[in-house]
Order: sequence, then structure tokens, then C-alpha cells
Amino acid sequence: MADIGFIGLGIMGKPMSRNLLKAGYSLVVYDIFPGPVAELVDAGAAHGASCAAVASQAEIVITMLPDGPEVETAILGAGGVLEGARPGTVVVDMSSISPTVSQKVGAACEAKGVDFIDAPVSGGEPKAIDGTLAIMAGGKPEVFARVEPVLQKMGSSVTLTGAVGAGNVTKLANQIMVACNIAAMGEALVLATKAGLDPEVVFNAVKGGLAGSTVLNAKAPMVISRNFKPGFRINLHEKDLRNALQAAEAMKVSLPFTSMAQQILIALMNDGKGNLDHSAIVTFIEQMAGVEVKKPQA
Repeated sequence: MADIGFIGLGIMGKPMSRNLLKAGYSLVVYDIFPGPVAELVDAGAAHGASCAAVASQAEIVITMLPDGPEVETAILGAGGVLEGARPGTVVVDMSSISPTVSQKVGAACEAKGVDFIDAPVSGGEPKAIDGTLAIMAGGKPEVFARVEPVLQKMGSSVTLTGAVGAGNVTKLANQIMVACNIAAMGEALVLATKAGLDPEVVFNAVKGGLAGSTVLNAKAPMVISRNFKPGFRINLHEKDLRNALQAAEAMKVSLPFTSMAQQILIALMNDGKGNLDHSAIVTFIEQMAGVEVKKPQA
């Protein structure tokens, strides 16, 4: 028996899996793409032939997938986790999906005697590599207590936020704040650059004040150096804001700034920038202003 099964070895899942191996857990892994599976097998993991096969070999099954439909297929579908899981298995979905889908999957797991936690993350690829993700969980306290030591090997902050679905509500709140923060940073740096200032000097001047933030510290240097290599892709952030707006609509909550940020992300996707880092939100503002945020030529 492996301690942990891990399904989904993408930009986030692969480094998260590596950190579990480094922590000494035995791991069985599965992904629809063979490349990352081979990398993890070379690092010491076992290869599961399907989601069901992974679940049949693990006490805790972690899924890290793009969106709700993929999670439903992996857990509830033919050859899915629930076909292989035994009563008492814990499924931890670390994908960022709609809270409604989390609750649906959680209810299906409970009907099979399988425990479920939704535990989306924030921090992007760099923090996935470092094992310093912020992890927001939803589920029963006793189930959370069982998986918390595992989650702590992937994150520096692990918080139970409420019942199943609460983790993804918290993640959506996080994604709203990040998107709006990046957009505001973009407007500020475009303004400063258009006025003839060095944006790096402006960044250094404000980062220690009230405008300073983790988002500013992480994303302003990327913008100024014109490095839009994805730590978190625009198309994934758009998906998160779409899920936030759908949840808000169901609860009759108005999210005007979230809606505006989502429209910017859609425009960037239509411009072929969906696979860039979300710091590239600034390029939408740059285009309107006719200026590029970068250090002035010497």
C-alpha cells in the first residue's frame, strides 16, 4: 500500500508530488500525459494505470486538476477514484474549482464511505516547488486532522476554513484579490512609466508602504523585466474568476471589479496570451496607454 495517490502532474501537481516524495511518503501517481509520470517514477513513485488503480493502492488520494469537469471525471467517472477507493480512504481535491462541484463530489464520496476534503492552493509554481503554498481546506475537522501533516509538506500555511466547499470559496476570494491587485499595479506602473519615471524606482519606493503586498513583490519585477513565463497562467485565472462570478450570481452578490478583471483576462486570451503569467494583465493596460512598463534606456 502506498501512503498517497496523486492524480494530476501538471505545472503544480508535479512539484507538489516531488515534495511528498522528499518527505518520505510512498507515492503512486497517474496522469493522462506519460511524460510527468515517467519523471515521478524515476524519482521513486509507483505508476498507477488509472485513477481507480491509484485509489486502490493508497490511503489518501490527492487530485490536482484544471477544473471541475476534470475533477468529476477523475473521481466520479468510469475508472475513477471511487471505483478503486475503499471505505475510509480520504480524497483530497487540491484543484481550484466551483464550490458547488466540490460539494457534489463530496456527497458522492460520502455515499461510498469515502472522506473528502477540498483543499485548493495559492502561490503558483514557485511556491509549489518550494513547498510553501497557502492551502485552504474545507471538510470535517477530524478528516482534516488526518491529512494535515501531508498538506504541511506542500504548504507553509494550511487552514481549515469550514465545511466541504469552503476551501474553494476561500480560494475564489483569494483569486479576486490577486487579480484586482495585479490590475491596479499595472495601472499604477503604466501611469508612472508614461510620466517618464523608472518603474523599478517607483516599485521600490512604494513596496514598503501601505500599497506593498506579496502580489506587488512577486509580479512587479516580472513586469519590469518583461518576464511573463507562467507561474500561474491567465487562462487558469480567468477560470477562477468565472467560477467566482457564477457562485456570486447564485448568492445574489455583486462583484463589479471581479467582472472587469475577468473581461480583461478574456481579452488577453483572445489576443493569444492565455498561457502567459497573469502578471501580463499589465499588457492590456499598456496597449491602451501606448507605453511599455520597463526600465528607461540609458
